[in-house]
Amino acid sequence: MIYIFFFILLLFAELTYFWIADRFNIIDKPNQRSSHKRITLRGGGIVFYFGVLLFFLFNDFIYPWFFTGITLIAAISFSDDIKPKSSIIRLSVHFIAMLFMFYQWDLFEMPWYFTLFALIVCAGILNAWNFMDGINGITGGYSLVVIASFWYINTFKMIFVDNNLIYNMLLALIVFNFFNFRKKAKCFAGDVGAISIAFMIVFSLGLLIIKTGDFSYLILLSIYGIDSVMTVVHRLMRHENIFEAHRKHAYQLLANELQISHMWVAGMYMIFQALVTAGFFAAHPYFHWYYIISVLSLLGLSYTMLMKKYFRLHVSAIRDDGN
Repeated sequence: MIYIFFFILLLFAELTYFWIADRFNIIDKPNQRSSHKRITLRGGGIVFYFGVLLFFLFNDFIYPWFFTGITLIAAISFSDDIKPKSSIIRLSVHFIAMLFMFYQWDLFEMPWYFTLFALIVCAGILNAWNFMDGINGITGGYSLVVIASFWYINTFKMIFVDNNLIYNMLLALIVFNFFNFRKKAKCFAGDVGAISIAFMIVFSLGLLIIKTGDFSYLILLSIYGIDSVMTVVHRLMRHENIFEAHRKHAYQLLANELQISHMWVAGMYMIFQALVTAGFFAAHPYFHWYYIISVLSLLGLSYTMLMKKYFRLHVSAIRDDGN
């Protein structure tokens, strides 16, 4: 019954936000780098933060430092959705938020290089989730697969995080996907949604890795990881500024140049990650490193072949636009 109550609260919070966003014109206007053509409400992913808030309030204020960090992340991201902030301000707040999360992990009790490594990886994942949030359904759908994998591990293998946090995030994702995972989305996640859900995923994944000492669990994010890392490498090879907005990710090429439905592209990312995760669970712990190397090699090769065959369409589109 408590989760039915939470679902109703999250749905009400989302609908209330829609009214506020519509009233104060918090919208996403399409531009030349967009993968959509309609003006749509921005920031619907704020429901992810509401899910964490409900968890915190109804579970004896557990994980206070994590909650402080995600509150900072949500605040600066939502502020950026309303009026863009300088990268220095955003990155500074992200850095502080991650330090709070590291304190919750007890990471500072470990050698200093663990903190440095965690800072690089966590910053990369947060930015990857933000950059990958470009078409309907992909952020909510892909995150749903990742959180479901956490639920499986937490329920059938080992407890590494409070299960109530996982349930709350699943509920928030269901609410968000109802309005976003459709041909004509009612809302987009916005920075507040993409970075908040990424922060929660990083927090849970970090707890899992610290508990097991096994970094191979990063494979749970492999599809996003390959698309993000390979796109950065590709842009560096083309001598482009990797900090500038673009639409050169594999999912963008599929949705824009190849004109594949957003729903199909998002669904493919979900299915591929689910298959990779299922294979990892089957191979772990005996052959998981062989499996990981094979999967990452295959994904990297697939990305390279896709770009080699179809990236010319993106270049032609840019020329036609006069850019």
